[in-house]
Amino acid sequence: MLRLLRPLLRSRLLILILLIAPISLSAAPSAQAAEKGKVITRNFCVFDPVGANGPLFAIVKTFVPIALEAGVRLKLHAYTDEQVAAADFKQGQCDGVLLTGTRARQFNKFTGSLEALGAIPNKEDMKILFNTLTQAKAAPLMTNGDYEVAGIFPAGAVYLYTRDRSIDRVEELQGKKIATLDYDKASLTMVRYVGASVVGANAATFASLFNNGSVDICYAPAVAYQPLELYKGLGSKGGIFKYAVAYMNFQVILHRHRFPPQAAQMVRDESRKKIDEAYKIIADAEAGVPKKYWMYPTPNQVEQYNAILAKVRLKLRDEGVYDARALKLMRAVRCKVDPTRAECALAME
Repeated sequence: MLRLLRPLLRSRLLILILLIAPISLSAAPSAQAAEKGKVITRNFCVFDPVGANGPLFAIVKTFVPIALEAGVRLKLHAYTDEQVAAADFKQGQCDGVLLTGTRARQFNKFTGSLEALGAIPNKEDMKILFNTLTQAKAAPLMTNGDYEVAGIFPAGAVYLYTRDRSIDRVEELQGKKIATLDYDKASLTMVRYVGASVVGANAATFASLFNNGSVDICYAPAVAYQPLELYKGLGSKGGIFKYAVAYMNFQVILHRHRFPPQAAQMVRDESRKKIDEAYKIIADAEAGVPKKYWMYPTPNQVEQYNAILAKVRLKLRDEGVYDARALKLMRAVRCKVDPTRAECALAME
């Protein structure tokens, strides 16, 4: 498994994310540190499946001396499990952490709802949403008690990968085994809603389950195709259904009272400058997938999937999984981009 993870960890997208966060965090307190003549010590959780000898940890480590010059002593802590990193951050052992949007939901339900099923259909919608939420006036939405989301970084649309490209309709998902993030209630709800069978997985295991045939279907963004060798699972009969089931993102979360007041906004401002670079990486990853694997849904299929995901979103909203404000905002964005969508004539969210 480590052989599969190493190239993923070297992917430019993850490197970009980790470059942005430490630089911005180190720059934010510098004026205050210089004014008081003090060095501020802050802990940052680094998720790296390989541990302290892994590539992600090595990248972050190169910024320690830079941060120190800016008046911040960064103490890095390597984690081979994202769940443990999130737990230690929650317990206050780390001042900041980088998590996927799904894991981030426990710290901020609003930003954690940005990965809501079918809520962001394409990059145009994501760009509008991203530009909106990185503005200073959106800061109240980024905070939840002691937690503040200092950065949201897009990772691309999440697609269904199937070992049998004849599976292209909702009815054909019934009984099929799907590698499902077993810690995410939204994913579990969706898989069960369409009548498929849940096979518990996490970020480190879903690819191997798909590649060795233990499951019929998995879901992932295009940036995972090459590094995790998902073409092995696709083989000669598989395909990738080009419909955005969700839109994956990464989030930098801080214990906001442990940083100067403007630290988080500085990270958000910096991330806004890098958005085009992030999207180019996503576009390059999608272009790198052989054309033979792409499966394009018909307009009727798109409408069918849109309707199903809308019902699941509302169900999860009512159960308290998704934030109603986030769903309402994303619906407004979808209708701005495409006013002809059926939902735009209804008050669904």
